[in-house]
Order: sequence, then structure tokens, then C-alpha cells
Amino acid sequence: MRVRRLGWAGLEIEAGGERLLIDYVRDLSPLFTGWKPGENVAVPGGRASAALVTHLHRDHTDAAALADVLTPGAPVLRPAPGHGDDVDNVTTLLAERELVRHRLAVEVVDVWSSRDLGPFRVTAVPAVDGLGDPQVNWVVEADGRRILHGGDTMFHGFWWLVARRFSPFDAVFLPANGAVVDAPHLQPPSPVPAALDPRQAAAAAEILDARFAVPIHYEPEQPDKVPGYVEVADPEAEFRTYAGRRAHPLAVGEWLDLAG
Repeated sequence: MRVRRLGWAGLEIEAGGERLLIDYVRDLSPLFTGWKPGENVAVPGGRASAALVTHLHRDHTDAAALADVLTPGAPVLRPAPGHGDDVDNVTTLLAERELVRHRLAVEVVDVWSSRDLGPFRVTAVPAVDGLGDPQVNWVVEADGRRILHGGDTMFHGFWWLVARRFSPFDAVFLPANGAVVDAPHLQPPSPVPAALDPRQAAAAAEILDARFAVPIHYEPEQPDKVPGYVEVADPEAEFRTYAGRRAHPLAVGEWLDLAG
């Protein structure tokens, strides 16, 4: 198994001659107001046989991008829709509409459920979304290797349950930008990070007994963001400090080969 960072939270995973995508996005303009198409993202190296999404925020689910790179009929595994009305679900409505528009083969998964997708065995594990929307994280196993994709989860107490069932991990890919969010529909706002900050990500990597800990979900080249979204100043440097020997940042487009 080898894994390539595609930018923001996107991953491309290869094993057994097949390709799996997680949270692959091509257009981040809903979050980064100055985003230019194609900047700071990598394109998968070929058609993918399946895709996983951790949640339906638009910076993690880009149906148009998936439609262009998936083989016809390829499954797209996702968590359940949110509860409540359109106000409650305002941050997932765009991605929900786009999934329908592009007619992707979407399948809703439950937490702790597993699926075999060609050479990949994937399991949805618990996560906690900082905005209260449904979110899962993904454990992917292939070629005798195991990784975890952390979406943009907050810190939570499920790490130990995941570790008991799956650790050690060859690599974990964890959000590290510690975003504090002030959204109109979530008032009064919280000063608590809505996604792991570098220290929390390093702590999660230790609990999960990861050989490599790769920070994701940060974008230093995009200063213009939607109002009310404030990140840690230098997530990668802070993560290196806290994660120590486990820390293994990847540049956008760089591969991590887990065969060795």
C-alpha cells in the first residue's frame, strides 16, 4: 500500500493495482474565497474504483471532482444525512445536492461497519464533527498495512476504542489546523477548536500507536478564507514539535510508501 496527499484533506491510496480516494476535492472556493482552480491540489493518477468521504462539508465532498475520476458505478461511501431542518444542515446542503446532481453511486454507512472494496477493507469509525454534523473517520487496510483518515474531527474519547480494535497503525492522517469557527447558525460561537489542533493531533497519533503521523487539513498558501474561520498560524511546525519522531508531513502530491 502507498498513500499520496492530494491537498487539504484528500488522499489517494493504491494497492493491488487499484485506487481508492478519501475526501478528494478539486474546488475549495466555498472555504477559501481567493481559491484559484488547480492551486495546491493534486489530481489522482488515474481512475479510482471507490471513494470514501468523512462528512459532507464542501471542503471534504466535491461530487464534480469525484465524477471525473471514478470508474462508472464506483461506490461512494458516506455517513448518514444530518437530522433536523435546512438551518441545522446548512453546511451539508450544497454537497448533498451535488451528489444527487452528479448521480454518483452513494451508499450510507454506519459507524463500525466494514466493507471490502477490491483489495481494500474499509471500516467507518467514530468521529466528532465540530459543527455538529454527521462524520465518520476511515480505517483502510490493504497489503497487510493499515491507515486511518481523520477527516476534520475534534478530539474525542473514541480514540481508545479505535486503538483497541485496530492499532498499531502504519500511518494516521489527522487534521491539525485547530480551526475555530464562528458561523451564523451556531451562536453564540465557541472558542474551542472545531478540528484537532497540532497538540491534539499528536496525542491522537500516540493513542493510535502510529508509525507515521501525517498532518492534513491545513493550507498555508491560502490566506483568504470565509469570515469566522481562524486556523493555527503554522500547523505543520507545531505538529512536528508535539508529534516528535512520528511526525511525517507530506507535501501536496507526495507519496508515502508503506511497503517497507
